Amino acid sequence: MPGISSQPLPASDLDHVLEHTQGVWEELRGARLFVTGGTGFFGRWMLETLLRANDDLGLDGEATLLTRNPSAFAAAAPHIAGHPAVKLLGGDVTSFEFPSIACTHVLHMATETALAGSRSSSFDTALRGTSRVLEFAAGSGVRSLLLTSSGAVYGTQPPDCERLDEEFQGAPRADDLSAGYAHGKRAAEFLCSVAAAETDLLVKIARCFAFVGPLLPLDLNFAIGNFIRDAELKDRIEVAGDGTPRRSYLYAADLAIWLWTILASGESGRPYNVGSEADLSIAELARLVADVLNPGIRVQIQGTPVTDAPPKRYVPSTARAAAELGLHTLVDLHDAIRRTADWHFPGRMTTPRGAR
Repeated sequence: MPGISSQPLPASDLDHVLEHTQGVWEELRGARLFVTGGTGFFGRWMLETLLRANDDLGLDGEATLLTRNPSAFAAAAPHIAGHPAVKLLGGDVTSFEFPSIACTHVLHMATETALAGSRSSSFDTALRGTSRVLEFAAGSGVRSLLLTSSGAVYGTQPPDCERLDEEFQGAPRADDLSAGYAHGKRAAEFLCSVAAAETDLLVKIARCFAFVGPLLPLDLNFAIGNFIRDAELKDRIEVAGDGTPRRSYLYAADLAIWLWTILASGESGRPYNVGSEADLSIAELARLVADVLNPGIRVQIQGTPVTDAPPKRYVPSTARAAAELGLHTLVDLHDAIRRTADWHFPGRMTTPRGAR
């Protein structure tokens, strides 16, 4: 894999975000933001788009970024860490020392998706981290907090439900030991909702589904990232399962537009699904990646579908975000795949296919 984690996001994507967030930035003029999870996929997109808006629009904003390892982040993203509007604060989200700063907004995006040796680590991080962030917010003058939650809070999507909306009453099973992440996000939402009901804090909740774009890891458990890697570096695209589950993907620049809009204009305590409604099967996704990036490459599906079994779905309804906030998918999946590959493999457009 190419070592490009320090590469800035494409200028065209930053332009795209600013073009479609023109009504957002006055809310953040002079803002002092406290950011958790800023070193991850979501966080990098939010920070880079914020800094672009800050510079272009003269917002005079500042962001304090909580990170376990400030020096590692500074090495990985020097264009962010070295920006005069950014301050790095060393610490863990569950136990960080409160900085002596007045903050106006919090972006709470910290999460732990890996088990890291414990089935409960994702849950613990969400619960204790959110409690700690809310305690900080209560004493720091914060007026608005964005929580990036997850569609995982709905539990298993029923076979006859094509798209999950925010009123769906499902939940992950209490005895599902693999659902620590989902239970943690539910707990985080509950804590934030209590804070919104009992204090003046405005809590904006984004239930996020699946995404693609620059900065998405290509070597972790993200099918679309794995397929892009395979199309560029291997002689086949490998589908580990039977290819029948259905997913949808929102491009990361659109994700940033949605999250900034929810922070600025979303109703406090009211969750909004964030994602795309344009679903396809994992097998169809693999073939689409092949068609976009490497026509003719073989797609190998390892599993065999069970006859007449309904497909497993993870697809949101985004009707609420569209109706209340005017949010829509702007970059289609074909273009999103191409843009992601171009960023991860900068020489792909000039390198002959047979030379790879």
